[in-house]
Amino acid sequence: MKRFFTRENLKQFTVMTFATALVALGIYFFRFPNHFSIGGVSGLSIVLGKIIPSELLTPGAINTILTLAFLVLGLIFLDWRFNLKTVYCSILYSVLIQVLEWAFPMSAPFTGQKMLELFFAVLLPSLGSAVLFNMDASTGGSEIVAMIMKKYTGLNVGSALLLSDVAIAAAALWVFDVEAGLFSLMGLMLKSVLVDTTIESLNRRKSFTVVTHDKELVCRYINEELHRGATVWQAQGAYTHHDQYVVLTALSRHQAVLLRNYLKKMEPHAFMLITNSSEIFGKGFLQV
Repeated sequence: MKRFFTRENLKQFTVMTFATALVALGIYFFRFPNHFSIGGVSGLSIVLGKIIPSELLTPGAINTILTLAFLVLGLIFLDWRFNLKTVYCSILYSVLIQVLEWAFPMSAPFTGQKMLELFFAVLLPSLGSAVLFNMDASTGGSEIVAMIMKKYTGLNVGSALLLSDVAIAAAALWVFDVEAGLFSLMGLMLKSVLVDTTIESLNRRKSFTVVTHDKELVCRYINEELHRGATVWQAQGAYTHHDQYVVLTALSRHQAVLLRNYLKKMEPHAFMLITNSSEIFGKGFLQV
């Protein structure tokens, strides 16, 4: 128990709770009232909520039933430990949807501005999902189905999920009206772009290449002040034929600013090449 309740674990679960809340808020307050069936379990719930004539089976209730049902399938077919983070987020997401439905019943959208509503219907869940994906977690639903299909079949799961999301979004054209369907399809496209962009931004780091005469000055600051490693190799200027050193290191954005400012002051003649990277694997960065 002591090993579980560490500061790092508590920090992770706090972030996951906040991200899951963003997903629930965006779906309940902006997708459900506007009939934005932007794929996934929430989109399917919106469509089924219109088709099934029952006051008890609201989109929120159907969403909770489907989310928990897929979670049970995951526990059966993927081992109960398949991803404790996803189990936690799935249950929390279902509870939040039900609490919001009970505490804040929505009979109509907040505003009559469809584009404004679509903006928040896409933004909040996409940001929350991106944070969860980046932590190797999710709110379950279709992601669990994808994991099961990946384990037991040779199907292209990504393409299958994309087709199902498009079909769910397009269903709003017939179940509701053309406007709801077109907004749902547009929201689906925006969601995929926003999730990918957010994940890339969260993982963005700086690849720093320095050509310098004084490798000790550069490496000492990287090792002792920034607590990062570096690789050094000897080089020669193509024009001057002077001996130089190339120092390669990977840094966070904040550390890159510190190193750049330090070199401008202490080694103004150094040549610096700074590039963005969202995939740096190794100690202190992403793990393989």
